[in-house]
Amino acid sequence: MGAVTDIILPLALAFIMFSLGLGLTLDDFARVARRPRDFIVGAISQVILLPVVAFVLVSVWSLPPELAIGVMLIAAAPGGVTSNILTAFARGDVALSISLTAVISLLSVVTIPIVVVFAHAQLVGGEVGDVSVTQMAISIFVIVTAPVVLGLAARRLCEGFAIRLEPVTRQVSALLFALVLVGAIFQERANIVEYFAQAGLIALVLNLTMMLLAYLIARMFASGTKQRITISIVCGLQNGALAIAVAMLLFGKGLTVVPAATYSLVMFATALIYIVILRRNEPA
Repeated sequence: MGAVTDIILPLALAFIMFSLGLGLTLDDFARVARRPRDFIVGAISQVILLPVVAFVLVSVWSLPPELAIGVMLIAAAPGGVTSNILTAFARGDVALSISLTAVISLLSVVTIPIVVVFAHAQLVGGEVGDVSVTQMAISIFVIVTAPVVLGLAARRLCEGFAIRLEPVTRQVSALLFALVLVGAIFQERANIVEYFAQAGLIALVLNLTMMLLAYLIARMFASGTKQRITISIVCGLQNGALAIAVAMLLFGKGLTVVPAATYSLVMFATALIYIVILRRNEPA
């Protein structure tokens, strides 16, 4: 598993993030300055509220420390690329979804180390193995931030080619994410039923609680219905591939990977149900 963890998994994640960057333009970031309210509501909900909710849950839930850390990892991850697609299906604000995904992915180089180090100190005690905050930040920068910036630069410099290439890279990214998810589950196949029994319910509770809270907060502070839908979906669909990669890079195989893999399965089911409900309740 050394080659998979050390080489294949980071490369797969880097390609996924490059694909995200390839779909971005500078206007996606400028939009944040033009319409800051909706972005701030979504960013606070995801960057601050989601880890807080996760920490409260793992503090009161009877979980092995490794599973608890895994829950915090998925909560610290930015929104997944698929949140943009599902926001479109839900007829939400796709531009807002893209802006949140892009900016929070770039910020994850800071936010993930902070959440992981804090959670490890509170739930396990001591430092995160032999990995320092600086090393963790550098690793996340290399496999997340740098590929996004490269994709954005490619879109800027070779726009026509990037536009033609983007649909292909998105399909490859979806395949790579599926392979990462299947690989994580296969690695723990002997204990998957037991692990799902341990982590499945808390993953579902975290997902539903966060989507509901994000919707309610957006209902109070965001500008409209489309923005509420978007913020709810973005806060429910995390970057499972990134959470799995960080778990494997920091802790190797084991329980820390399980919540991310479990959450990744749960979040698509709840998001699709949510979209079906929204579409059925739409005015004719």
